[in-house]
Amino acid sequence: MRAVRLTVTAAATAAALTALPACTAKSDAKDGDAIRVTAADSTCKTSTKSVPAGQVTLKIENTGSRATEVEILFPDDRIVSEKENIGPGTKYTLTAEVKAGAYEIACRPGMKGHGVRQKLTVTGGGTSAERDPKLDKAVADYRQYVQDQADATLPLAETFVKAVKDGDVDAAKKAYAPSRLGWERTEPVAESFGDIDPKVDIRKPDLEAGQKWTGWHRLEQALWEDKKVGAEEKTLADRLLADLKDWQKRVGKAEITPTSMANGAKELLDEVAKGKVTGEEEFYSHTDLVDFKGNVEGAQKAYELLRPVAAKNDPALAKELDKQFAALGTLLDKYRSDKDSYDFVTYDKVGKEQQKELSDAVNALAEPLSKLAATVVK
Repeated sequence: MRAVRLTVTAAATAAALTALPACTAKSDAKDGDAIRVTAADSTCKTSTKSVPAGQVTLKIENTGSRATEVEILFPDDRIVSEKENIGPGTKYTLTAEVKAGAYEIACRPGMKGHGVRQKLTVTGGGTSAERDPKLDKAVADYRQYVQDQADATLPLAETFVKAVKDGDVDAAKKAYAPSRLGWERTEPVAESFGDIDPKVDIRKPDLEAGQKWTGWHRLEQALWEDKKVGAEEKTLADRLLADLKDWQKRVGKAEITPTSMANGAKELLDEVAKGKVTGEEEFYSHTDLVDFKGNVEGAQKAYELLRPVAAKNDPALAKELDKQFAALGTLLDKYRSDKDSYDFVTYDKVGKEQQKELSDAVNALAEPLSKLAATVVK
């Protein structure tokens, strides 16, 4: 869920399709090699304007009074890597892979708007290091996974849209949550394009000034709060389907690297922590646990594809991640009719103590998951 960004141009998209080669520059991510990013309420300071291609590490500190988001961006605003919701006075280390070229580092105080930006030039230099071929397979398999999820979403979205256009509120409510699962499993990839997410998945509190509210949550409000759909909602349903078809066509061309997979898995857990556990994501329908499960499944898929390399480089980390994914899965099973269904209880029926239990399980997984990106590129 993010604010409006610039539209990706076709030329820029085509220029970025080439993945990092198997032999890439690599750093040890020591403090002296990292880019230090100091984010404040109105400034974004970086310690360097140029780095060699390959692995890059951002040591981020938020010295401002609001939560911020820090991103590495292509010139057309597609996201290479990001970290959302960095609280005031907190620090975070972000590891990414970048090819030679021009980029920007953006700090977005309050996690809205264009943000404050610094130019970053990535040069072709650096020390070569052979990349484990298992990582190339992981990237290829994950690319297929996100495409499969997008493909599977379209018929479910069509069912939802048809119900809305037919004025069948009950059928639309039933189709709503299933139509979102594929998106929730792969949300960081969808968000990397910048312009699609604000059209289909933005919540009312996250709208920018003057931004028209469209997408799933606008229709969610109509179905659960207004309990009816009119001509405007039927038009918005058509627009949602058109935007999802755009996502389906573009998702297979996303920039995907081992570190973006790992960071994306952590972002999915962050999505759970900031929206699903709090009950803010599905404010009207209370179908948060379906989204919650989708986010966890997407994170686990990325991890499982990277696990062979992670287990080789850090067996203890892989063991801990296996344990915490299993624990969170078992906990979620308590809230659905059977372990193979997505028939979860509505979140308004989940008590405060149960919410804390879910939150604690998410945090227990998020901490080791934050180490995955650096581990797979050791």
